[in-house]
Amino acid sequence: MGKIIAIANQKGGVGKTTTSINLAASLATMDKKVLVVDADPQANASSGLGVDIQKVDTSVYDLLISAVVSSTNKTVAPIDPHEAIYTSDIEGLDIIPSHINLVGAEVEMINLNHREQVLAKVLSPLCAEYDYILIDCSPSLGLITTNSLTAADSVIIPVQCEYFALEGISKLLQTIKIIKSKLNAKLEIEGFLLTMFDSRLRLANQIYEEVKRHFQELVFKTVIMRNVKLSEAPSHGLPCLLYDPTSTGARNYLALAKEVIENNK
Repeated sequence: MGKIIAIANQKGGVGKTTTSINLAASLATMDKKVLVVDADPQANASSGLGVDIQKVDTSVYDLLISAVVSSTNKTVAPIDPHEAIYTSDIEGLDIIPSHINLVGAEVEMINLNHREQVLAKVLSPLCAEYDYILIDCSPSLGLITTNSLTAADSVIIPVQCEYFALEGISKLLQTIKIIKSKLNAKLEIEGFLLTMFDSRLRLANQIYEEVKRHFQELVFKTVIMRNVKLSEAPSHGLPCLLYDPTSTGARNYLALAKEVIENNK
């Protein structure tokens, strides 16, 4: 069975999507079969892996709503999740893309019993086919993110090495604690990932030390350095590993992939 890892932080701009794309690509180059599930209505992970959003026929939104409809109307069969899987330029790396319609999914799911478990139900047929399923969460703690955390075995929390970095993390940890106690007892923290680190800045070093002091062994040894190639790669629809394999960003995410694999042996 594959491991489902949600990449979550309700704070925007901390590197969730960058981590989803580049960690997935790095795991795939290490002969792991990887699926990215884009659970953010902005669909940046989808476009960052070369999916033309305008030409997507079946997205994560369609899978969720189909599961909702079939649960309330037994005569309607849910969409097969394989219909929403798109391949990427890296062998072994697939993606279920998102769509702007996902914004409205929470409203459509609100009156449903077990509404927090819809995504888990959607992904369950795929778990045996992948080594890792990475869910790129939206910058919120709404119903879709709750679904992602309920479906996941663990969560990676990216923390930006800038002012206000720890703002909101206590709220996220409280949400994880509630989900673990009420919805998903197996949910664990895979690790805190420090992103956009610039060793020349005293503030970045202070935040690094603070996060290490707070969360200790839960902090990944790998740190993602601030790197212009990581910022440029998505505009070309490529992970950094294909855009510039020698870049610091590509090397950082390869190191993170090795650490994730090592931690899950």
